[in-house]
Amino acid sequence: MFKAMHDPVWVFDVEWVPDPVAGRILQQLPQETPDAEVVQAMWRAGGADEKNPMPFLKTTLCRVVSIAAVSRTKTPEGASLYLTSLPHDVTDSTQTNEAAMLSRFLNAVGDKKPQLVGFNSQRADLKILVQRALANGVQAAKFAERPNKPWEGIDYWDSHSDHNIDLMGILGGYGKATPSLNEMAAVCRIPGKLGVDGQEVAPLWLEGRWDEIVAYNECDALTTYLLWLRLAYFGGFFDEAQYSEEQDHVRTLLQTEGESGKTHLLEFLEEWERLLTEYLA
Repeated sequence: MFKAMHDPVWVFDVEWVPDPVAGRILQQLPQETPDAEVVQAMWRAGGADEKNPMPFLKTTLCRVVSIAAVSRTKTPEGASLYLTSLPHDVTDSTQTNEAAMLSRFLNAVGDKKPQLVGFNSQRADLKILVQRALANGVQAAKFAERPNKPWEGIDYWDSHSDHNIDLMGILGGYGKATPSLNEMAAVCRIPGKLGVDGQEVAPLWLEGRWDEIVAYNECDALTTYLLWLRLAYFGGFFDEAQYSEEQDHVRTLLQTEGESGKTHLLEFLEEWERLLTEYLA
């Protein structure tokens, strides 16, 4: 369990796909080899078979295609929520550039010093952000800072830091006993996978369907945020009335963003209300 709740809180999620550049180098493929063929070669080298045609690849061999976060900031009235995702504009090639996304997110973390929350973030999401920042020659000096002593500053590299919270590490067991985000969400009556599955992200990217990837990423960030809220309530950081108010903040966020054009958030809200109504605790 985490020891404190800081301000602001950023609950984030990252999506990635096999990196064709890494694939061409490691598989010694010509530069003109199409991305789809390179990715297939990477999966074959990773042990693909009929049962698992798209095996998990080492994160360092993958490129980041989307980062989404729900930020919670304290206000005199309670709290305000903001949903942000990179790229903001999927039609702008300067925003879909991996280095640009990594630099923007990691330097924003370094500047704002939020309490980061993720699901499997310590072993996967944060690792790939750092690995791919190195691969792209990105500098994020403030994010990389480490205090001389744990109590003298914020340290995102310390696995025991309350500024780097991994919900899977708190809730997980060993091997098959560790729940997935979708499983943990289901038992808490929180929307999990809505239409798109993680295995579909690479095919979507190869087809240039960035908007669907970002929508999927935003929903995962929201799922993780609602799970964090419940854990914070469990830990006594909110009383029952405050917890209800915090959930209402999420409803308002979903409604507002959904009505501005992000219809997948209205679907998320509808599914959340259905789960709460049909599956009584």
